[in-house]
Amino acid sequence: MWKIALCQTDVIFRHPKINFDRIEQAIIEAAENQADVIIFPEMWNTGYCLDELLEFADINGEKTKNFLSYYAKKYHLNIIGGSVAVHLEDSFANIMYGFDENGDLISSYKKVHPFQLMDEHLYLEAGSDTNLFRIKDVPAAGFICYDIRFPEWLRKHSALGAEVLFVSAEWPEPRIDQWEKLLVARAIENQAFVVAVNRVGNDPANHFNGHSLVIDPHGEIILHAGEQEGNFYTTINLEEVKTVRESMPLFADRRPELY
Repeated sequence: MWKIALCQTDVIFRHPKINFDRIEQAIIEAAENQADVIIFPEMWNTGYCLDELLEFADINGEKTKNFLSYYAKKYHLNIIGGSVAVHLEDSFANIMYGFDENGDLISSYKKVHPFQLMDEHLYLEAGSDTNLFRIKDVPAAGFICYDIRFPEWLRKHSALGAEVLFVSAEWPEPRIDQWEKLLVARAIENQAFVVAVNRVGNDPANHFNGHSLVIDPHGEIILHAGEQEGNFYTTINLEEVKTVRESMPLFADRRPELY
């Protein structure tokens, strides 16, 4: 059993210092509630101030990595660090970092599918690598927002063994119904837990209304965070994945040579 904390926080536009302080408080609360894993939203350090990343993005992700590693180790807490805006040597990227309870880096994932409707493709370098890792010896994978519209990308990770699919997002309110439907579909077709966190609040162009979810391998929603800000908690039983996959051998019946 894992106790999961979903940090459904606001992201203060162009204010990394405030955002780091908010994430710090969320980590402390999750530790006090004896969570095993905490997950944060997308681009939580800056928001989508894409034309100002030279000023606000984290240089090589060093501040974020040091920060998350320190608190993961201090509280023996596995952290799926959402994603942050990172200033690389000659580009910018939207990167998810994950740390285990020893403070060791287990995930560094550059978003594979930049979202054109929010101009990501104009400012952010796309990744090309998978994001498989293990938490407490359980295979898992991590994705960022728009990735969930590409079922083949999540299926690739599940076919390689992932049993928990973590998703971090800044998903605007007008398409929130699609967010829920897509996530339920991803859980059912991959026979996996989906742990998905979305931000709340506003930036200059969008309203975000949460609806963070935890979905079991049957596609049943076991946690719906609504629209309020805060940490939300639930437990998941990883044995359910094995039970569902044994009862319907979906992966054994695939015909990947045809598609």
